[in-house]
Amino acid sequence: MVLGPIMFDLKGLELLPEERDMLLHPLVGGVILFSRNYATPDQVCALTDAIHRLREPRLLIAVDHEGGRVQRFRSGFSQLPPCAILGKVCASDRHQALQQAATCGWLMAAELRAVGVDFSFAPVLDRDTGSSQVIGDRAFHADPEIIASLAHAYMRGMQEAGMAAVGKHFPGHGSVEADSHYELPIDDRAYEDIRLSDMVPFERMIRWGLPAIMPAHVVYPQVDAWPAGFSPIWLKQILRDELEFQGALFSDDISMAGANLAGDHVARARKALAAGCDMVLICNNPMGVAQVLEQLGEYHELTSQVRLMRMHGRHRYSFGELTQDERWQRASREIQTLAQEAGIGG
Repeated sequence: MVLGPIMFDLKGLELLPEERDMLLHPLVGGVILFSRNYATPDQVCALTDAIHRLREPRLLIAVDHEGGRVQRFRSGFSQLPPCAILGKVCASDRHQALQQAATCGWLMAAELRAVGVDFSFAPVLDRDTGSSQVIGDRAFHADPEIIASLAHAYMRGMQEAGMAAVGKHFPGHGSVEADSHYELPIDDRAYEDIRLSDMVPFERMIRWGLPAIMPAHVVYPQVDAWPAGFSPIWLKQILRDELEFQGALFSDDISMAGANLAGDHVARARKALAAGCDMVLICNNPMGVAQVLEQLGEYHELTSQVRLMRMHGRHRYSFGELTQDERWQRASREIQTLAQEAGIGG
């Protein structure tokens, strides 16, 4: 089998028989995990092993695990600070901030790899302009050059742990107030203004070898009437042709309100794939998943296969082995201190 273009979520802590059947569908290529799928490192490791045993090549397993507000696995895992704390450190000590960003990236990725997760949808490359509450402290900073530098260090840490990075949300979600989970945000700025600000971290990271990107469910009407994740202008003309991005493209969740413009779930999946996405996420909507698997039809895209295969994780250790490693112990202590400064540590 090959990796199909659909990624969806699961109901609970164990793989259900009907979910097992759906994961064998040729249109499926991955699973995204949420907090409801996690109890302990041993439990989630058993779950990821069960998923990976189903097929060859094995299905991709992803999670949103940025730190701060967005960290799906908590008990038994290191509590990661929001990325904004690294931006604050950078104001007084750039060298220390870069080192801590690399440590955060490594620690996050090493722990996830130890339980069989291939990659996290991280880092956030959006700017914290003060406009978007849904982004806010998930962003490293407001300055695009500082974001790029910290995200580069974060990505290097992830790479050392055997994980590919996914930059989000192209071309930038931080300058709109609306939350695309609940409504369709509109960013009326001219393309030149976006290119010289929000897009800078993406341009820099592409130059430094960013493996994957997630586009935003945001409409930029000065460029296209479609949200970026459904727009061939943004994904093919600008991202692929102008910025020369060669990595994988993962849609944001097409069950979000920001995707409603594209129609029902089948229409949304078709639109995202036609726009240039390699894999489409469908979350918290089992009926939508079933409809897409039944109605999408055959899909074969060799270039997408190559891009997606590069997202498999490397350097797998056991969680117990990892926590006995001196590097993990140093990193955990350092990041725990950062998390406590951000008000989330134990």
